[in-house]
Amino acid sequence: MDVRKTFGHNVRRLREKTGMAQEKFGLEHNIDRTYLSGIERGVRNPTIIVVKKIADALEVPVAVLFEDVPD
Repeated sequence: MDVRKTFGHNVRRLREKTGMAQEKFGLEHNIDRTYLSGIERGVRNPTIIVVKKIADALEVPVAVLFEDVPD
């Protein structure tokens, strides 16, 4: 799987686990909802700063966001 798709899949999976919608997650962590949507769909290529911000918001190590996890 493409690294952007893997990353996006993990972000979506972990965000949904928190019970937060994209809009609420984005507002609480200062990430535009449409940008977050692009990340989760694997069409955006976030900077390392954004990757770290998302990992911190989800309270997971950055590496977790890049792990291949079966659906």
